[in-house]
Amino acid sequence: MKFHRIYALYLRHFYLIKSSFPRILDLIYWPTIQIILWGFISKFFTMYSDFYNHTVGIILTAAILYDFLFRSSISYNMMFLEEIWSRNFTNLFIAPIKINEIIAALTLTAIIRTLIGLVPAAFLAIPLFGVSIFEIGPPLLFLLLSLYIFGITLGLLVTSGLIRFGPSFENIAWASLFFLAPLGCIYYPIDILPEWLQFISKLLPLVHIFEEMRNILIYDIINYKQIIKSISISCIYFVLGVGVFYWSYFGARIRGTLINIGE
Repeated sequence: MKFHRIYALYLRHFYLIKSSFPRILDLIYWPTIQIILWGFISKFFTMYSDFYNHTVGIILTAAILYDFLFRSSISYNMMFLEEIWSRNFTNLFIAPIKINEIIAALTLTAIIRTLIGLVPAAFLAIPLFGVSIFEIGPPLLFLLLSLYIFGITLGLLVTSGLIRFGPSFENIAWASLFFLAPLGCIYYPIDILPEWLQFISKLLPLVHIFEEMRNILIYDIINYKQIIKSISISCIYFVLGVGVFYWSYFGARIRGTLINIGE
């Protein structure tokens, strides 16, 4: 073993990290998000250890719903990334296919991929843990709809970044949802957050979705205004996401960078 060879390889990777802000950000990002998320969870259980008494499966139900959101977004991103990895990206935009047709096709395919993963997991939780997300009742459909619209919106924003910045933006596809997890109040009520963060959280549909889920399972109360609010916020973000996608696409086409993304 030669030390100078080891040192040379070390320098290669060191300079690669040093010269790439996205790589540095990625290294800092994951530990920070994990600390923030589990910090709020720990604070919640410390202050309200009896909050989930006599209510089975709140945490697991929240995890299943959050996974539905995660799969919706990642499924959308993955189909776009596969076009880049297979070097078919340029062909996709050369073909006589309109942008809205691409968005519609990816949106339709994403729900199929999401359901393939979610349905077996949801049914498996019933015999293994005695927890069923179907106990939420008819409101479950509306909560899933809001989660799906928001998940697709995140997928649109990430693919917009891929078009604008290229494959180097790929890490954001995996990181975007984890960034929103602490603000989404998935496993704990919004009261756990500092007041200034509560204001930001209420701008997201996630807070309204998961707060309503807890109201239904713990207090057996259905607030349709809360559900409508979550769907409305998701739709607003979806419209903005479509606008950003078009803006990124036409911007990349004008700069001539679109053809280089898949290469």
